[in-house]
Amino acid sequence: MRSPTHATPPAIAPDAGGTAVGVREAVSAYAGHVAAMAAAELRKLRHEPSALFMRAVQPVLWLVVFGQVLAQVRALPAEGLGYLAFLAPGVLAQSVLFIAIFYGISAIWERDLGVVHKYLVSPAPRSALVLGKCIGAAVRGLSQVGVVYLVAVLMDVRLDWRPAHVAGVLVFVALGAALFATFSLVIACLVRTRERFMGIGQLITMPFFFASSAVYPLALMPGWLHAVARVNPLTYEVDGLRALMISGGTSTLGVGTALAVLVGATAALVALAARLFPRLGQ
Repeated sequence: MRSPTHATPPAIAPDAGGTAVGVREAVSAYAGHVAAMAAAELRKLRHEPSALFMRAVQPVLWLVVFGQVLAQVRALPAEGLGYLAFLAPGVLAQSVLFIAIFYGISAIWERDLGVVHKYLVSPAPRSALVLGKCIGAAVRGLSQVGVVYLVAVLMDVRLDWRPAHVAGVLVFVALGAALFATFSLVIACLVRTRERFMGIGQLITMPFFFASSAVYPLALMPGWLHAVARVNPLTYEVDGLRALMISGGTSTLGVGTALAVLVGATAALVALAARLFPRLGQ
């Protein structure tokens, strides 16, 4: 008598469609967290409209006063440009730096008000919270573009109005603002007090600015300062802006290289800030 045969059930193939749906849902949820954090940051602008005006004063003074004076120094090289044209991208990068470098103070205020604790108990990944703050800082930085462009036009600086180049300027400004705002957030996570944060912010702002190519070209620097400038992210932001913003402007380091450095540095700082962010709530 033959024993009954039992058919082996067919192997169940992985549900590729279900996996893809799961990935899309995870990405959508992550993007939602980032957007919510960015929207919360941007809502703060409605409560401080005068701050935008106050931030516009500094680049105006630098271009109208400082730029006009140094333009008379004929011995100062300007890479084939008039000195005001050479300085305008540096002033734009500087104004963005000065806004972004103190961005972390708002996180310390949020900690004191208990807002950070609410963020930390939410299901949002820490990197999404930091990235949302980066986007908010980037939008704040973009507000300086219109101011500097307007002053530059009034001072007869020849700007490059090609749409691709204007878009490139916006990208570099947004990246610069995000980078230095995230760096500011890292400092806030480490020091965790307003007094220490303000002291450190004031200490590092001017070295960042003067150890870059914002005011004078790299070729004019002594060897040690040139080495410092080459590892300063502000140098790469200014270099990219000068090539894209000014008619006839050129890049010393390469626009692609400058963009890659800013993207890489911003990504590294976002990862570091996400790791340190829980310390801010302690």
